[in-house]
Amino acid sequence: MKFGIIKERKTPPDRRVVLSPKACQKVLKQHSKATLVVEPSDIRVFPDAEYIDAGIPVASLMDSCDVLLGVKEVPIQDLIPYKKYFFFSHTIKKQPYNRELLQAVLQLQIELYDHEVITDPKNKRLVAFGRYAGIVGAYNGFRAYGLKHELFELPKAETLTDQQALIATLKKVKLPPIKILLTGKGRVGNGAREMLVGMGLKEVDEDTYLAADFEVPVFCQVDVSSYNLRKDGVKGNMQDFFKNPSEYKSNFMRFAKVTDYYIAGHFYGDGAPYLYTREDVKQPDFKISVVADVSCDIDGPVATTLRASTIAEPIYGYDPKTEKEVHFKDDKAIAVMAVDNLPCELPRDASVGFGDSFLRHVIPAFFNDDAHGVLKRARMTKDGKLTPRYAYLQDYVDEVD
Repeated sequence: MKFGIIKERKTPPDRRVVLSPKACQKVLKQHSKATLVVEPSDIRVFPDAEYIDAGIPVASLMDSCDVLLGVKEVPIQDLIPYKKYFFFSHTIKKQPYNRELLQAVLQLQIELYDHEVITDPKNKRLVAFGRYAGIVGAYNGFRAYGLKHELFELPKAETLTDQQALIATLKKVKLPPIKILLTGKGRVGNGAREMLVGMGLKEVDEDTYLAADFEVPVFCQVDVSSYNLRKDGVKGNMQDFFKNPSEYKSNFMRFAKVTDYYIAGHFYGDGAPYLYTREDVKQPDFKISVVADVSCDIDGPVATTLRASTIAEPIYGYDPKTEKEVHFKDDKAIAVMAVDNLPCELPRDASVGFGDSFLRHVIPAFFNDDAHGVLKRARMTKDGKLTPRYAYLQDYVDEVD
């Protein structure tokens, strides 16, 4: 089985890669029937020379590979027919902007495996960049807080080498006694928590956070059961919430009244209530002045998120009264950091972490007859057709713009 590491060609460029040089070495060591070749790239976070030094050939030989591994969508004109591809296709939610890509994949009889649906039998994701989105998102939020309130200036995350460099930079900052709320206890939320703990902030429980005042900055991490209530008054739980989201209403405002900086690292499902609405933000006791919306659902559960921002321009302002975008330093504005490709700012760490998971969960499936069904669950297309698991996309691919 010959694997090819393809060059990322999407604009803006993405420096991440599925397998680092060390991960490639592990593939070859653990699987005697595996071979690897890396397509030359002048943007990849690991230069070609690092692969060559690791004994991994670098050459434009993707036509000779059985399986091609990438991160972002492959431009249609660069797709190679009849190959097996791994990349984030951003089509499983019927995203209109990638309909033509999926149509081309089917026409070229490509076997597409989407990283987003590499799961275990219980549909839990096995490989993801979410942790690194949380890490960078928390850092960027602190940077936004410093700029918004003219307290301090931090370098952009993309100019620092790794997570430890981000933490070291944050440790130099003297924060006022603010309250920081973090929603979500999955990969994203826990990645953000690593940063808060790493910089030495005090963590407090929910009741203390809501009731007490502090002389130092503190944070509280909560999940859906803390900021949602069943409409019928019956005590709910996380399992019930995910099963019956429409039966719940938001109880987030009690946090919004005491929070200065909010990090949104939660998962938002269809039918779930908004955390806070535009009307909520208009209330005089809505205290949040900075939002790091790592989850970045546009015009959704975090009402201040009007659009995704960019690595180049990561912060914008939301005016509660007009519900429009303004400059984030405007006196009326809530500063919003809503970059939707945060792991790109920490490409080396993100690539190493992602590759470790890919090596552990996906590569073995090619050599054990897919014993755990990992490939079967992630395979979206085969022989020019959608696989049964993704047949719900048929009307999407049949549409014509």
